Amino acid sequence: MTSLKLKAVGNSTGLILPKEILSKLHVEKGDDLYVIETASGIELTPYDPEFGRQMDAARKVMKHRRNVLRELAK
Repeated sequence: MTSLKLKAVGNSTGLILPKEILSKLHVEKGDDLYVIETASGIELTPYDPEFGRQMDAARKVMKHRRNVLRELAK
């Protein structure tokens, strides 16, 4: 388990993530992280959950309308 300290950054509060955690998240300086509330607490992820939901919906449409999309692509 890693313990992190909150630090003052101007009028805000910041959290410094060690290189090991950044590496595990596959992010670097300037990347966006999303905060998701789960049943077990808070999750930090580089993946936009809304984009994931949109892609799931698009996959359903593509599966059910495969022939129409194939014709449109011609």
